[in-house]
Amino acid sequence: MHKDTRAYNNKQAASDKTICNLLAIEISEQLPEAENKVWHAHPVWFFEGNPIVGYSKLKAGIRLMFWSGASFDELAAIGTEAEGLKRYGRLMFYSQPSALPGMIRETTPIQPP
Repeated sequence: MHKDTRAYNNKQAASDKTICNLLAIEISEQLPEAENKVWHAHPVWFFEGNPIVGYSKLKAGIRLMFWSGASFDELAAIGTEAEGLKRYGRLMFYSQPSALPGMIRETTPIQPP
């Protein structure tokens, strides 16, 4: 985990910090080739300079962001209607830990390393 991502996670409340750490670890494990850094004040993972996945703290919870995930099978499978701005792909709040690895893996064929 990048030191700036660790610092971002450590600034969160205890329950949010746990989620942020879990996300950082899972994303890094699923996308080992991706570069991780804090971008626009939020942890984001990149392939060849292109943002792929990241997260941020909002009042309602931890927002998980996919820039290339316009039609993820995993999102359809869990019944999420999380429409983001089309140019940014999909946005969702982290609430389905079991779906996370599949969603992260789906970024690779869309935006390969």
